[in-house]
Amino acid sequence: MTAPDKPLRADAARNRERILAAAEEVFATRGLDATLDEIAAHAGLGVGTVYRRFENRDALVDALFLERLQGVAALAAKAREETDSWQALRLLLESLADVVTRDQGLFEVLICRPGGREEVRQTMLPIVTAVFERAQADGHLRADAAPTDFPMLLRMLGGIAEATRDVRPDVWRRYLEVLLDGLRAKRSGVTSFTVPPLVPAEIDRINEVGRTSRR
Repeated sequence: MTAPDKPLRADAARNRERILAAAEEVFATRGLDATLDEIAAHAGLGVGTVYRRFENRDALVDALFLERLQGVAALAAKAREETDSWQALRLLLESLADVVTRDQGLFEVLICRPGGREEVRQTMLPIVTAVFERAQADGHLRADAAPTDFPMLLRMLGGIAEATRDVRPDVWRRYLEVLLDGLRAKRSGVTSFTVPPLVPAEIDRINEVGRTSRR
């Protein structure tokens, strides 16, 4: 029988919260490539203290973003409850884009991180699928749009936000309008896309290549 974890001493608990707060700020601006040394420095602690609380960067990422990912899932579920199916799609894309464009670390966890992506997919894909299918059934969303297009749309908006953050941080919303206009069934002059949608395995390969190129 495994013994239950002992509660942290008050000073250890305070250090853990300092580390998580520092990691949130560093990951938001630097992404997940930020090192534990950088996080320790930002927290005003020695790196040894960080390693006593978190054995590696992945453990710190998991601890920091578990609650954030639950919040993202709650936003997606709220969009699904919208009665107007086109507004549901708009709210889904806009609310999640608003989150990931402001936090590079969360963007990488949600879209790009190899570990833990399946758990995110299992939570998000049924919601995204339901929103897409309802908008298509109502004639709002073009019939050849696929739920697996959704993470790529977030990638596009995230890339725009990263490139324009220091100049016009909200300009990604302009391109959200462009994307939504292109997704409308009644506004598009094209009967079908010339390239088929990505399948999940292809998205995984794209993510792996993207992470390798940043190293």
